[in-house]
Amino acid sequence: MPSKARIVVVEDEPAIRRGVADALRFTGYDVAEAADGPTGLQEAQSGGVDLVLLDLMLPRIDGFQVLAELRRTCPTRPVIILTAKGGEDDRVRGLKMGADDYVVKPFSARELVARVEAVLRRTLKPLDDVNLVHLGRARIDLSRREIRWSDGERGDLSETEAAVLKYLVNHRDRAVTREELLGRVWGIGTAGLETRAVDMHVARLRAKLKDPTGRDSPEVIVTVRSHGYMAGPALTVPTKVK
Repeated sequence: MPSKARIVVVEDEPAIRRGVADALRFTGYDVAEAADGPTGLQEAQSGGVDLVLLDLMLPRIDGFQVLAELRRTCPTRPVIILTAKGGEDDRVRGLKMGADDYVVKPFSARELVARVEAVLRRTLKPLDDVNLVHLGRARIDLSRREIRWSDGERGDLSETEAAVLKYLVNHRDRAVTREELLGRVWGIGTAGLETRAVDMHVARLRAKLKDPTGRDSPEVIVTVRSHGYMAGPALTVPTKVK
């Protein structure tokens, strides 16, 4: 998993774009830049992107169109709108379309970084750093990539299977897109990429986590239609003793 958040800055004014990007890089973020709507959308849809800073007045297609398409393809990807259009109607429209925050120009670098940190805290922080999961009769040790059934039977997970399951469990309060899994687990971008890697690994996980006695097994990973995957409610995390 990347050690620092990746942010895409979509802004057509070169001076503003450079200033925002430099401030974020100085703070420690990995930054990609785009100067128009189509390029910004392509960058924003790439795997491993944690946040998009989006201007509204862009060449070729405007920011509202970029946001609408991003919400269709990457519904949970955080977006902060950066714009000179500070009217109430524009703010309400942007927030209703799914923007996580709305910053009106001019703004200080300090304010922007604070807004970015606040959105990332809300959207990226996992519930826990989970390494042990229970599933019916099974005890899954993600650090050792081992499945232990109550009758003594054992199974194992590949490194990638364990990483996929761990990511879903660590973010079990929400659905996770295929693009997010590709970026976070495989560390690859998805712009223009056709791959079934995520679906294949989920299928293998479901097969490996079926009860070997043939009993009815609870749903381990839930498919969220037109979105991605979510850890099933049967995957439980042991309560930590304080």
